[in-house]
Amino acid sequence: MFDLRPVGYVIGLLVAVLGVTMLAPAIVDWYDANGNAYAFLESAILTFVTGGLAAIACSNGVGKGLTIQQTFLLTTGVWLALPLFGSMPFVIGATDARFVDAFFEAMSGLTTTGSTVFSGLEELPRGLILWRAILQWLGGIGIIVVAMVFLPELRVGGMQIFRSEGFDTFGKILPRATEISSRISVIYFAVTAAAGLSYRASGMGLFDSAVHAMTTVATGGFSSYDQSFSALPPAAEYVAVIFMILAALPFVRYVQLISGSPWAPFQDSQIRGFLTTLAVLFVVMTLYLWNQEQGGEVGLRKALFNVTSILTGTGYASADYMQWGSFAVMLFFFVGLIGGCAGSTSCSIKIFRYQLLFASVGAQIRKIHSPNGMFVPRYDGRRVGDDVINSVMSFLLLFVVTLGVIAILLGMTGLDFITSVSGASAALANIGPGLGLEIGPAGNFGGLNDAAKWILAVAMLLGRLELLAVYAILTTHFWRS
Repeated sequence: MFDLRPVGYVIGLLVAVLGVTMLAPAIVDWYDANGNAYAFLESAILTFVTGGLAAIACSNGVGKGLTIQQTFLLTTGVWLALPLFGSMPFVIGATDARFVDAFFEAMSGLTTTGSTVFSGLEELPRGLILWRAILQWLGGIGIIVVAMVFLPELRVGGMQIFRSEGFDTFGKILPRATEISSRISVIYFAVTAAAGLSYRASGMGLFDSAVHAMTTVATGGFSSYDQSFSALPPAAEYVAVIFMILAALPFVRYVQLISGSPWAPFQDSQIRGFLTTLAVLFVVMTLYLWNQEQGGEVGLRKALFNVTSILTGTGYASADYMQWGSFAVMLFFFVGLIGGCAGSTSCSIKIFRYQLLFASVGAQIRKIHSPNGMFVPRYDGRRVGDDVINSVMSFLLLFVVTLGVIAILLGMTGLDFITSVSGASAALANIGPGLGLEIGPAGNFGGLNDAAKWILAVAMLLGRLELLAVYAILTTHFWRS
């Protein structure tokens, strides 16, 4: 008999916690006396009570650990339940949003995608702006725990290469999550606080500093303004670059750093690969902008900020790069499909998968030249097993196929080619802005039809949970095993 109680217990607790966090924007709106505080208070009560009752009802099934099937359901169920309840303040609040728009916004927030359906952000109550930031901040720390605890155990997309030897028993997955999340939470909060103070020093207001600190460290991209960083001081762009890079690095390295291993970050091939990729792209884009007569410090800053934003999947924009020419547009499209490091808040395919792909291809090429030789792919000096390579190849193939299917489905709803392809990429890779006049860096997703919004919301979920974690529960074998 498939026991859903452990899954329901954890989801219930997380939903209840989400309800508690709604009190923060309620207090902000109560202070501003804009009448929107009651929407958050009502949402908080309904969310907390529902989550609490679910946890109590399922509490008698806790204590046995989680099976593989239960863990697959948990990882997917959390990212379905939280956006469902997280959308409530948008529906009953000042936006009066329809459910499809509210769910899209909440899913975009918790998956740290950053695509938005709302315009006129400057006119919204500050509580709603803060709530969007809180959703992304919670989603950022949540995906770190998922990437470090659950996905390696589930052997999804090559993530098993990061499996900790100290926790090989699957029954210890909840204790492991508790241990890791407690360490990460302290670091995550400290980096967020540092980002907030740095933004404040750059000339931003206190509220804007707090909002952008949360969405930067989450590499989410929600801003207080329709124009994103175009409406903020230039110095804030440099602050954002620093903390977007920090957030795109594996948080486990920070744990090692403060635990007395100062060289751990420098020994990580992921980090070296990510920083090298960023440096090359920055130089290429800077030279291109200077050639387009956007020289000097402005061209350098715009290139650095926007390349970092797209590479890390944050999705901020300090300029409408659709006006930079076809080369810049195509470059940003493919940059968004790279991503940051595993175990970070960054998104997309991730650097380590490309490194494993190149290592595998290199080994195959050497075998062609020397058929009698023994060549095996290596990662960080370690031999990579066939299961990891096969998992990575399966993920990459599934990513490309899923991207194509989503783009076709979007086209069937009536969207043009550029909007369909870039929208599918932006959602599946959790980047944020797409390309084109409608969903590009100067637009938003509010004008899309309802069918397209639902498709994109599902794509965000698939991309955030590395595809296979969601697809696995759709098979008949999963439910029979």
